[in-house]
Amino acid sequence: MGEGKDSAASLMGTKRLSDAVRQAKIAAAHRSDVVIDIREADRARLEILADELQPLLDELPPGEDLFDFTISGGMHPRLWVDGTANVMMARDRRTYRLVRETRLGRVVLMEAAEARVIADRVTDYVAERIVERDKAFAAEDGLNERMITPARPARAVSDEPLRVPAQKSRATDVVVALTWLMIGVVIGAGILLAIASYQGVSIG
Repeated sequence: MGEGKDSAASLMGTKRLSDAVRQAKIAAAHRSDVVIDIREADRARLEILADELQPLLDELPPGEDLFDFTISGGMHPRLWVDGTANVMMARDRRTYRLVRETRLGRVVLMEAAEARVIADRVTDYVAERIVERDKAFAAEDGLNERMITPARPARAVSDEPLRVPAQKSRATDVVVALTWLMIGVVIGAGILLAIASYQGVSIG
């Protein structure tokens, strides 16, 4: 139990120390016009903003590659949200400025002196980007076409048993054959009699 309290106190102490270091950098930049101090102060303020955005980072799904949330170096440090949006410090070194780089130039989305206010705006921006990405996927996944096209109705299955055509019996076939045979004999005899009568031949 005591170890848990010591561990929690240690974490809280580390948190306070990091905040104190950042505030010291910011205070030093206010007292000096040295470029290095100003750059370090800007970076310290962006780190404070990054801490405010940590809950947002924790909610993003693993493997999410649409957003960066990294602080770049250089003369003007920036906290990059994605490939176009970033947070930088204004000229007064106290105001956070959320901007987006476009083909037509830089667009200022919001300015605020408090990190929490900018963090809320960044959260809104991330939500909008996720929704727009889902809409883009929905337009190309083909689901709309599959849902609009009606499915073919299934063929109705009748409960009535299949009717097998009745097969003719062999006896019927024999009777029919004999009938045609008798008809043929009668016709043949008639033809012979007619020929004999015509030639004057007596049959008998």
